[in-house]
Amino acid sequence: MIKPTRAALTLFAIAMSLPLTAQAGTLSLPAGATVSVEVIDTLTLDQSTTSQADVLLKPTRAASGEYDLPNHCLITADARLNGEHIRLSASTLTCIEATADEREIFSGEFSASAEDLDGNTGVPACVEGSGSDCRRAELLPGDVFQLRLRSELDLEAQENPSAQINERRRQANGEGVANPVPAERPDPDDQ
Repeated sequence: MIKPTRAALTLFAIAMSLPLTAQAGTLSLPAGATVSVEVIDTLTLDQSTTSQADVLLKPTRAASGEYDLPNHCLITADARLNGEHIRLSASTLTCIEATADEREIFSGEFSASAEDLDGNTGVPACVEGSGSDCRRAELLPGDVFQLRLRSELDLEAQENPSAQINERRRQANGEGVANPVPAERPDPDDQ
């Protein structure tokens, strides 16, 4: 039997508490991982509008998710009313990982489905009626739920045109169009 040392347990605890970030140009999550999210705008579904495409979600730092995504992420999902629950199927993810001087962009397919904080499929959201007789369901910003990944996520960093422009500006050193030095002109107030 292997007996873990206090130092090993501490190191493991620190590693597990660190937010998931882009490491070496890759954003990765294992299949089955959960992340906590919330809607950006109020989502209302009722008997006349039972589904909505391209619902925008953002990650939260709630303690319920196993993994954290970078702070600047958008997730798109399709939503449909299912009894008292709203079922959400996420399809795309776009994140910007910001460090001191660098910004990495990650964008791609993201296959995940919504669960409540107890791991049940769909998010309980009925505000009028109950059970299969739910007439209106609503999710508000701040209503936290989980997305569980159906498959592994591995997104490579994409080229960042803004970073390339900034690099050219820094290298121009005051010459050229990228970083022009102001021309010598007379002060208009002196004339």
